[in-house]
Amino acid sequence: MTAPVFGYAGADLATADRLVLDGPEGRHAATVRRLRAGERLDLADGAGLVAHGVVEVAHKDRLEVLIDARTTSPAPALQLVAAQALPKGDRGELAVELMTEVGVDGVVAWAAERCVTRWSGERAGKALERWRATAREAAKQSRRPWWPPVEGPVSTGELAERAGRAALALVLHEGAGEPLAGVALPEAGEVLLVVGPEGGVTEAELEALTAAGARAVRMGPTVMRTSTAGAAAAAALLARTPRWG
Repeated sequence: MTAPVFGYAGADLATADRLVLDGPEGRHAATVRRLRAGERLDLADGAGLVAHGVVEVAHKDRLEVLIDARTTSPAPALQLVAAQALPKGDRGELAVELMTEVGVDGVVAWAAERCVTRWSGERAGKALERWRATAREAAKQSRRPWWPPVEGPVSTGELAERAGRAALALVLHEGAGEPLAGVALPEAGEVLLVVGPEGGVTEAELEALTAAGARAVRMGPTVMRTSTAGAAAAAALLARTPRWG
């Protein structure tokens, strides 16, 4: 069985022979996962560094860990960032979870015109933190050394500006003539993947994004929910990169 991954934010992750995993992560490891002395675990900072170790002493709410190896993974040259329109209910967390497990390098919450859900004021901060927490947990579960940042919410104008800066920007659209499977990918830079809301991308939004340099693409003959379309499209793209080779 592979060792479980826990987050560790201390600077001593890179140098210390012994570390104490405490706080929420330590409590989870000790009380929920019930790790005991002699069991292995990995501690990650979410920015490429992972320390591999074994539990030396297990306390009620923390672990003392003996580190015996470290690995450092460089950030991928090609960064796949998904702009996810705000879905209803908890479908936003589902979308973030699935896309993170597949391997997206970042998520941008998009306040599209046809979104039923609206983030504003205190609600926006809480919703964004739920997405971020979901991304962290999904990244640890899938053993990713790099955890995707979650930004937003952004307007269509702000999203169009980002599309103009990207090495490649793609808008999923059921009426597009160009298939996603045929798009040539750059070797480096940001690929921005735009996923619309349940009601679809409006003509004005599509015009703004394509005017900035984005390309409308279709995945296939069926129309998927917004909460699953991003993960399916990300998988189709990443399968054609060295990361999945």
